[in-house]
Amino acid sequence: MQYKFTIIVPVFNEEDNLKRVEQELSKYIKIATKKTKILFVNDGSKDNSQTLIEEICNSNPDFSFIQFKENRGLSAAITAGFQNIDTELVGYIDSDLQTAPEDFNLLLEQIGEFDLVTGVRANRKDSFVKNMSSTIANGIRRSFTHDGMDDTGCPLKVIKTEYANKIPMFKGLHRFLPAMILLQNGKIKQIPVQHFPRIAGEAKYGLWNRLLGPLLDCFAYLWMKKKYIDYEIAKKG
Repeated sequence: MQYKFTIIVPVFNEEDNLKRVEQELSKYIKIATKKTKILFVNDGSKDNSQTLIEEICNSNPDFSFIQFKENRGLSAAITAGFQNIDTELVGYIDSDLQTAPEDFNLLLEQIGEFDLVTGVRANRKDSFVKNMSSTIANGIRRSFTHDGMDDTGCPLKVIKTEYANKIPMFKGLHRFLPAMILLQNGKIKQIPVQHFPRIAGEAKYGLWNRLLGPLLDCFAYLWMKKKYIDYEIAKKG
């Protein structure tokens, strides 16, 4: 059966999580409502992540990888994933597994009618500072984009690949994926998903990344929106 869905897993120094990622995603593949494969994008890890990724991929035919020469950030990793898939649907999940792979099935239930379906982390298991900074950042972003989304930072999304391929690359784009779909006149939806504490490894985002960085990205988004090119071909001869 042909693959229908690719899950991108960005990785940056997650050696302590990768075996669990292999176990959880292997379990999900068995219950996925679409035939699914996994694409690791190693964003220039300095630990033992690449060795573990290659071991996982060598022993699992549903797993493959891309390795960056150096660290380029989450948005670059997601973009590289979009550009290196061949399935009609694409999603992504963080390698810290604070969201549950089985919840992809909840998103896939809705993707037929919509072009992007994103999770909203219910009962978040993060610190007060992290939750509050995320809430403020989401409020700022909504005021710029009017996308109506409550939690664009949720690392659990499903997108139709034809829309994902037309998203322009820029740093911080992972916070604006719903807005990027709206620019293409696509339809978006958010639904609650599970959330768990980080078990291993270290968080890659501090206060700057969660609050001040996204504010600057909003101005970049407004510039990009003004310059965005979108068209449909009516006829070819």
